[in-house]
Amino acid sequence: MTPFLNAFDVIRSIPTAKRFEIGEMLFAQFDCPVQDEPLKIWSQTDHLVHVVSARSTWKTSMGMYSAEAGESIFFRKGAFISPPHLEPDLCLLIFFIPDAFVREVIRELAAELQPLSSPPAPDDVAIRLNNDTALSAFFHSMLVYFAGEEQPAEALLKLKLKELLTSLLITSSNPALSGYLRSLATCNAPPLPAIMEANFCHSLPLDAFAKMCHRSLSSFKREFHRCYGTTPAKWLMQRRLECAAQMLRTTSLSMIEIALECGFEEPSHFSRTFKSSFGHSPTDYREKQANHVNPAQLISSR
Repeated sequence: MTPFLNAFDVIRSIPTAKRFEIGEMLFAQFDCPVQDEPLKIWSQTDHLVHVVSARSTWKTSMGMYSAEAGESIFFRKGAFISPPHLEPDLCLLIFFIPDAFVREVIRELAAELQPLSSPPAPDDVAIRLNNDTALSAFFHSMLVYFAGEEQPAEALLKLKLKELLTSLLITSSNPALSGYLRSLATCNAPPLPAIMEANFCHSLPLDAFAKMCHRSLSSFKREFHRCYGTTPAKWLMQRRLECAAQMLRTTSLSMIEIALECGFEEPSHFSRTFKSSFGHSPTDYREKQANHVNPAQLISSR
């Protein structure tokens, strides 16, 4: 089973990537190599992805997202899968934006921020952006910097990132993202339950979950027990089994597909664990449940 990779490490491994780094901030432009296999990625830092050319696709816990040239998607800290792609000219801009920097900008803009009338952002890892004039100008200016031979001064890069955040926070083009960014100012670390619910179906090591929650591993385990009354490993197993049971009842996906979708690395392990928890094998469970529902309710998720 292919492991999940840290997004920073993936970008640093691309020899042709142009990047500027300031602590946890990362600005990068790179051509994506042709990809024959899915690429599993996680990040402890929110980031904005802008497609310069071709088309890119991502799979999150809540569905598939794609973006054409000129379109942008904001990814919250969490995990996603990049499916195989054969486009040789896929080029991306990516900007990693630390929570602390967002909070700093919000404090400076507090007097200018108007109340939001829209509902809060959905719980998905990804938020699609509406590219307005200010965003287009930001992307154009960053392409100019990436085309240069010298790295811009750190102070200038921070100003550019502040310009981006100011546009997202003040204009009305992206209310869902503005609401999410503002929510970062209300706490010093991401809410642990939100991170876990959005990412439990990904087979990540515990230290990755801890980093996405901006906590040390020991602090993560202590707070997790306070929230759920059990250990992360036990909760993850139970939550994945619950998800698998729901998929067995409501989809026509195969056992292997359901196992992988719910974070089980080995289908055989999934079958044994499921039977131990529910008293029936996944196949028997689906058949018994089908006897109590209209077959038309079983839908394909393919």
